[in-house]
Amino acid sequence: MDFQSYFSDRLTALQDEGNYRVFADLARYRGDFPRAEHTAQSGQQQDVTIWCSNDYLGMGQHPDVTGAMHDALDRCGAGAGGTRNISGTTHDHVLLERELADLHGKDAALLFTSGYVSNWAALGTLASEIPDMIVFSDALNHASMIEGIRHSRAQKVIWKHNDLADLEAKLAAAPANAPKMIAFESVYSMDGDIAPIAEICDLADKYGAMTYLDEVHAVGLYGPRGGGIAEQEGLMDRLTVIEGTLGKAFGVVGGYIAASTELCDFVRSFASGFIFTTALPPAVAAGAAASVRRLKQSGSERKGQRDRVAAVRAGLDELGIPHLPNPSHIIPVMVGDPVKCKFISDTLMEEFGIYIQPINYPTVPKGTERLRITPSPVHSEADVAQLLGALSELWNRCQMARIPCAAQ
Repeated sequence: MDFQSYFSDRLTALQDEGNYRVFADLARYRGDFPRAEHTAQSGQQQDVTIWCSNDYLGMGQHPDVTGAMHDALDRCGAGAGGTRNISGTTHDHVLLERELADLHGKDAALLFTSGYVSNWAALGTLASEIPDMIVFSDALNHASMIEGIRHSRAQKVIWKHNDLADLEAKLAAAPANAPKMIAFESVYSMDGDIAPIAEICDLADKYGAMTYLDEVHAVGLYGPRGGGIAEQEGLMDRLTVIEGTLGKAFGVVGGYIAASTELCDFVRSFASGFIFTTALPPAVAAGAAASVRRLKQSGSERKGQRDRVAAVRAGLDELGIPHLPNPSHIIPVMVGDPVKCKFISDTLMEEFGIYIQPINYPTVPKGTERLRITPSPVHSEADVAQLLGALSELWNRCQMARIPCAAQ
């Protein structure tokens, strides 16, 4: 087989379909997020405004966070030295896990190197090590959850997205004495819709199932202390496992689970994705802890974000630019064509200095291509006006349909 030709042909097909992904070469300006310097493939540089970052609150630039990281770097050096089993647990890891357990009202928390790894390792371990486990997985669960469940080789039952009737029918059809786990997310990152957590917990209670809630797009953003949708709705105590990330609203990197002491110790003891992976650097753990502490006691960042989200949505409605309605901070502007979606994204960058990555297949189904906009509290009113003006101009240029305000 000519491997190189095979690779080349597949990549060419992606390009022809408009689904080939090009990484933007960006250098964020410290203390001036959402500004960044973009270096094009030609080597030309320009200042841009980022509108699609998952650093939802700009905490990656917050002085509390960067200051804590500088301090830990001076105290401990750069790396953790290896896995926590071999090189020991630094005190910064201990403090961060205490902060996270407290954030979610749980007895314990366990750190991983990313949100992807925390899902893969925790779900994979729980589902494989509990005999005869059946995992009920929401149809739109993240790839990391899907991979963790697949890796476990446990029986998997997929239920229709956020469909309580379908979930109950499938729970009722399973053997009554079989161990069960319902795995789902709170905020779904592409459509921005939110799961009916209370009702899912009701079904879990009725059928004796564990609950595993991925809150990666909600931690830091919802609830009086940033504990997520479950905190906002007063449901944290009803969930068996709450999984989150440190790489989005908390502005750093890493993932975690929060649960009972026994469950966290069980995963710590059996999860290969934890046991054999080098621990997060102490400076990262210290920065994440500072971010969590800040957002526990400060609501100004969350309020600022809500205000900017509302302003962008209102502007899109006024212009008739279609976007999916949802109760979250994620604004999917619907294009519906991969080539046009990439063209709009490229033109926003080249002509307007606005960076919004196109979201095409396979991340979303074909025909639902979109621009995923994530306003933050550090976007100014002028930034909002520039974004709306640029989108309006490009909608005209591409002869895209507009929607009357009443239809939004």
